[in-house]
Amino acid sequence: MNTSKMKYINSFILLFVLGQYTGQAQDPETEIYMTNSRSVYVPAVNGTQLAVDVYFPKGYQDQQLPALLEFTRYWRASEDPETGQPQSLFDERDPFFLANNYIIVKIDVRGTGASYGRRPGEYTPTEVRDAKYIVDWVVRQPWSNGTVGAYGTSYSGTTAELLCATGHPAIKAVVPGWSDFNVYKSPVRPYGMLATGFIARWSQYVNLLDQNATEVLGAGVRRVTDSVPEEAIREHTNNPIVLENTRKAPYRDSPFGEYTYAECDPIYWRKEISESQVPMLVLTSWMDAGTAEGTLLRLQHFKNPQKVVMMATSHGGSSHASPFVVGSKPIAPVPSVQEQLQLQLDFFDHYLKNVSNGYEKRPTITYYNLGEETFKESMVWPPAGQSRKKWFLQANGKLAPSAPVKTEGYDTYTVNFSASTGVNNRWATQMGKHVLDLHQRNANDSILLTYTTSALTEDLQITGTPVVSLQLSSTHREGAVFVYLEAVDENGNSTYITEGGLLLEHRKLSKDPVFGEVPYHSFIKADAAPMQENAVEEITFKLWPISVRIKKGHALRIAIGGADKDTFDRVPVEGAPVYNVYRNKNQLSFIDLPVIKQE
Repeated sequence: MNTSKMKYINSFILLFVLGQYTGQAQDPETEIYMTNSRSVYVPAVNGTQLAVDVYFPKGYQDQQLPALLEFTRYWRASEDPETGQPQSLFDERDPFFLANNYIIVKIDVRGTGASYGRRPGEYTPTEVRDAKYIVDWVVRQPWSNGTVGAYGTSYSGTTAELLCATGHPAIKAVVPGWSDFNVYKSPVRPYGMLATGFIARWSQYVNLLDQNATEVLGAGVRRVTDSVPEEAIREHTNNPIVLENTRKAPYRDSPFGEYTYAECDPIYWRKEISESQVPMLVLTSWMDAGTAEGTLLRLQHFKNPQKVVMMATSHGGSSHASPFVVGSKPIAPVPSVQEQLQLQLDFFDHYLKNVSNGYEKRPTITYYNLGEETFKESMVWPPAGQSRKKWFLQANGKLAPSAPVKTEGYDTYTVNFSASTGVNNRWATQMGKHVLDLHQRNANDSILLTYTTSALTEDLQITGTPVVSLQLSSTHREGAVFVYLEAVDENGNSTYITEGGLLLEHRKLSKDPVFGEVPYHSFIKADAAPMQENAVEEITFKLWPISVRIKKGHALRIAIGGADKDTFDRVPVEGAPVYNVYRNKNQLSFIDLPVIKQE
């Protein structure tokens, strides 16, 4: 293999771990689309020139067609740094849409790729305003029929949703895939904590991309003119370093670049997105960081016509992720990648081409039910019949549906900083990894504080957002709590279901000012406070939503810890806090589960 080819393949490896692309080296079909494409600069806010690629279907004959847009910060396309030959960063979706008579438009967002400008942050209001200029340009082109859709995964999934905030009348349909909704909670500072391993890698990669570091990446960004303009790359030199910004911004109201986290969320644009009434097809997964929670909040509180497909897959939907099925090796996703593509095509055909294909008859939400390993459907969320049921922590590691009767009782746990959910968990999948090795949790449970029910006498259906409440004291002012919901089979093997956590300084409870959600933690500086040493406090927080059937004869378990060494930074940096978890008549600790009665 020659050096040029090897460098090129290495660039794809880097892009794959970013979780954005499942593409591969050029094939003849892709080369046709690259040949039948155009690169141009389009002026945006303050005249900043953004690099834009337009791809036409094979055999295109000057007809007017709908355009599908993808706004990315991971390069719209690359090129061989030695020959200058352009190379696509297509995933399976792009040639599929082109083959079905759509024009594809890919944009390097401000301060990235071959675009000019400095990035003031990620998903900023400036970037949203830029997008309106691009849509204006698209609909003026002779190849446009005046209708626009948008799609993407992860970063570009979020930009697809944010496109609705522009209020542009040409935007008719968007697909936010595995997208961010509350940037602070997921993926930047889950539970209020710093995950340096994730942020450092992501920060390094995007910085290399922004600086067009061809020697490291083995590829360069696709030029628009005869050469990649040095002045554009020089403007990227002043882009904020994401890792540095994250370390300096511990609270949701902290400046994250030139804006706060809160100003870089779709939540910030709730009014504008809702009023746009742009239909959405939302693809997401129970097992992908915190994207499921954002999906359900959007469904409940945004007025846009929405269809949701909640899978159990890795980030981007490329592999299955149900711990009841997946062990140490990746397996094909459910639904398949081809089925996911067809669903998106049906959506765009319906809204952009007025094709009568029955899309509108789909249920509001189709969601995967772990344990049962099948999909369920509902026209509303939460599903009909949902109620809440508490299981209480008891003596001797028991978890029971009745409250304890003794007036005293607690368990002591010294935080074990070797505890982990592994290197292929819900957070690692955002860097392109498969979700693996969550099916045998016994060894990790042995270094956590666990509470387990008796064998269930009937199936238990859990669908929604669990809440845990612990009466807890700590020997340290700083610390964190992690709670894992697990299923234990008849052989005693424990399987991960979902999790929640909280940096203890954020324990103050309030009501969500936007959605009214409770329990709610603001994560703002004014509400943060260290623990009082050895004082009992109520620590209440949500776990990530899930749908799972626990089989008759199996048991339910919660496992409590204070660390996840392969994901989150250690808190405190030194020392091992000792937690007392109180579980008595006067100091109730419990998990509150959303259950649906089985017929």
